[in-house]
Amino acid sequence: MRVCTIIGARPQFIKAAAVSARFAAEQGAEELLIHTGQHYDPEMSKVFFEELGIPREKYNLKIGSGPHAAQTGRMMIGIEEILLREKPDWVMIYGDTNSTLAGALAASKLNIPVAHVEGGMRSFNRAMPEEINRIVSDHLSELNFCSTGTAMHNLKNEGRGHSSVLSGDVMYDCALMFAGLAAQRGKSLQSFQIETKKYALVTCHRAENTDDPARLGGIINALNELSATLPVLWPMHPRTRKYIESLAMPLSSNLNIIPPVGYLDIIILERNARLILTDSGGIQKEAFFYDVPCVTMRDETEWVETVELGWNSIVGADSKRILASANAFISNPPVPSNAKPYGDGHAANKILKHLLTHNV
Repeated sequence: MRVCTIIGARPQFIKAAAVSARFAAEQGAEELLIHTGQHYDPEMSKVFFEELGIPREKYNLKIGSGPHAAQTGRMMIGIEEILLREKPDWVMIYGDTNSTLAGALAASKLNIPVAHVEGGMRSFNRAMPEEINRIVSDHLSELNFCSTGTAMHNLKNEGRGHSSVLSGDVMYDCALMFAGLAAQRGKSLQSFQIETKKYALVTCHRAENTDDPARLGGIINALNELSATLPVLWPMHPRTRKYIESLAMPLSSNLNIIPPVGYLDIIILERNARLILTDSGGIQKEAFFYDVPCVTMRDETEWVETVELGWNSIVGADSKRILASANAFISNPPVPSNAKPYGDGHAANKILKHLLTHNV
């Protein structure tokens, strides 16, 4: 079996680490990586390959950023040429980025079956480009590997239940795989000038927040105020920094703003934080995996299990709601439970097994 795996953004590098490791260990399974170059900054791309032991890509399209249509179109052109040359049995895509959509479209038009890892996730907000990418990719995929029962239910409601497989979440695989390595090789908390459980960790990168001055301003106002009582560490995404600087938004001197960090370092920072504030889907889950309460600065979440179990609060970009939720978690943190809505840590094994045995 020959599989072309298409990745292009940080969350996909992390997810691919678990599945690519299984491919490497399985006789009769060959994987070729296609990197679209959607994340082209070394701090957002190369460092993840190095840290996680992901095989080097055979192809790098070096697409970079750009408007959705132009970026997706350039990806499709490059991917199609490679697929015609390599003639894989499957194309594997991850998540909800433009790289995901481009891979699904290019492969399906060449009648190559598509396997979608993290299929069935829904925010039910079609104003999000990621939601469009998810829906189209799911409906083009021969197999949708679902992280949760909720995702399975979503696909059944859309008439795609026959394509769905409950694999569990590959990010939970990664959380288990790399926790020990992070402890060995990650930076110390002292190097970030913070102490265990005495800081809040922030990430903010989604266009719905960074591209809207009112929303970005609301988030910054809340973080400025929070930082007066709890140290705040913010590894800042390049696009977020660009918008803050262009709008000359005031940042408190109590905010510790640093460049983006690698995956092993973010694990260290997540596991030791008292609180996480984020608009990242992946970090919402990682916070849950590590028993750290999370304030999600979005209007909805795909990961509803984290909310239902009391570890995640969805607050949008309103300063008052962000602060109220943060303070509630600080004063009354949730109690860990044995619930495992994201599987048993063997999602990658299940994915490879289904690919090897599925008849197209």
